[in-house]
Amino acid sequence: MKIESYKDLIVWQKSMDLVVEIYKVTETYPKSEIYGLVSQMKRCAVSIPSNIAEGRRRGSKRDLRQFLIIAFGSGAELETQIQITKRLPWGVETDFTTADALLEEVMKKLNKMISSLQATS
Repeated sequence: MKIESYKDLIVWQKSMDLVVEIYKVTETYPKSEIYGLVSQMKRCAVSIPSNIAEGRRRGSKRDLRQFLIIAFGSGAELETQIQITKRLPWGVETDFTTADALLEEVMKKLNKMISSLQATS
């Protein structure tokens, strides 16, 4: 299958699934976190597919690699925010099974893409 759009990229599709999952998970957070962790986590999650799309649309491999690195960084931020939540009293009960699995898959795919673009540039 030929990749014609960023929408054809599995990493973009999985990161979109991750966004939806983060929105679901953060619905259970206390209202006091709406401008704290909830806002941060949503922005990081949204940043991942957004940067994949922007990098793909830029046209050059160098630009794509740079935007994939930014997406990877946003994934690391999200991973940290999930770990913070897991340490908080109200976050211990939160089920991150799906979010953790999606994030791990996205991060592995991004890492592989970044590495392969490094090898070709």
